[in-house]
Order: sequence, then C-alpha cells, then structure tokens
Amino acid sequence: MVTTDMTLSEGFGDAGDPAAAAPPVSVLGRAFALLGAFGPAAPRLTLTDLAARSGLALSTTHRLAGELVRLGALERSDGWYCPGMRLFELAQLSRPIAYLRQAALPFMEDLYEATHQIINLGVLDGGEVVYIERISGHQAADVPSRIGGRFPAYCTGLGKAQLAFLPRARCEELFAGPLAGRTPGSITDAGRLRRELDLVAERGVACDREETEPGIACVAAPVLDRRGQPVAALSVTGAVGRINQAALAPAVRTASLGVARVLRHSVP
Repeated sequence: MVTTDMTLSEGFGDAGDPAAAAPPVSVLGRAFALLGAFGPAAPRLTLTDLAARSGLALSTTHRLAGELVRLGALERSDGWYCPGMRLFELAQLSRPIAYLRQAALPFMEDLYEATHQIINLGVLDGGEVVYIERISGHQAADVPSRIGGRFPAYCTGLGKAQLAFLPRARCEELFAGPLAGRTPGSITDAGRLRRELDLVAERGVACDREETEPGIACVAAPVLDRRGQPVAALSVTGAVGRINQAALAPAVRTASLGVARVLRHSVP
C-alpha cells in the first residue's frame, strides 16, 4: 500500500526567501541550495541571481552550477540556468507518488468529464500541501495551482481535507503560531480552523471559499488508508460561480473512496 511522510513541520507558511537561511557548509548542501533557488516566480536564473538567492559566493555558484550542468541537474542557455531534465527523470521514480498518481488518474479523468473543472491531487508535506497531479481543459479558470507547487495546507481544500483526519495532537502543533492569510477569505484564527476541521471530519469533504485565490473555490475529499489516516486528497476547482459545493461533494467523495480502494489492493 502507498504511504507518505506525514511528519508535520513547526508551522504553516511559504518556503520563504531562499537566501534567508545561512549558506550550507557541505558541498551537497550548497548544491541543494542552488537547486532550491528556483521557484514558480523564478523558473530560470542568471548566475548572479543564483548566487543571490542561494546565499553562496559568486565563485562557488559558478563552480557548482557548472558541475550541475554537466550532471544534467541544471541546463544553461544564453546565460540563463534552469532545472535540468535529469531532475524530472528522478522525480518520476518516487514510488509512492507514482503509485498514487497511477491509482488516482482514472478517477480524476471521470471527475473532469463530469465537471469540466480543474481536478487536483495533492499530498501533505509538513504544514503544506503539494500538488502532484492536475487535469484541466482549455477553458480552465486561472488558478495558481501547478504540479509540484505548494500552498499552506490550511488555505486549501486539499490541505484541510487531510488535516481533518490527522491526530488532534499533531494538528495542535500547527496552530501554535500565527496563520498568515493569503486572501481576505483565508482562515487565520486557530479556533475557527479547528471548528472547520471538525466539520470536515464529520462530512468527509472540505471546501476552499476564495481562501487560496480570490474568485476561486474548490471541493476536496481525502484519500484515507486502512487506519483512517490521510494519504492524499482530490479536489474540483474553478471559478466561484461555477463551483456548486453541495452538488459536487458526493462526486468528489466517491472518487476519493475509489482511489483509496485501489491503493489498498495494490501491491508495490
């Protein structure tokens, strides 16, 4: 059966400025600092940008970037660096994620055919949700989710659908600090969030009401293992006016139960 690492970090939030932490000492740590300098707003960087965002000296950045290009981890063109094909190849070898995507895709396709809205699959990673698969059409709403992207779990339907089924003690660790809002609709009060998660656990579905992006709503349901612990979640996402949360909830719930059933009978 597929399992994922559900260890929670000390709080919700963005990854932050790559240069905010002290530069790592080891060669491997420095190499990962360079790779971590890239992001949705910085898919390609100059050598100077790489040095600034990683916190490394320009000479060190030049040497390590050259080695990463030779290894295929980075690509270089016209003075710009971007993540290389070798990283994509390695990412596809993550067995738990590969099995999860394989199990979920048929159900995601059924949901798309029924709704013609964006269908997302996400897993928890600390206090954030990471999007690992997405299906959308040509007329899809403009939403910030992308494969490999992440958001604070408490701001998303995918995240809340999974948080609601974690042990309360583990969730409480996340509520100790302030919850930063992404939009005016984001839940930033720990007490209100606890009450919402209780409702999610009772109903089996979670909703995002313009909490991640203004004008965007979603309905999500968890994929649970045999112990009732969250492995992932599925969601239907679209413009607020096109997402009828009450009408979509049964379909999303049924799809998530289908994925869970397949995973329980799969043998990695």
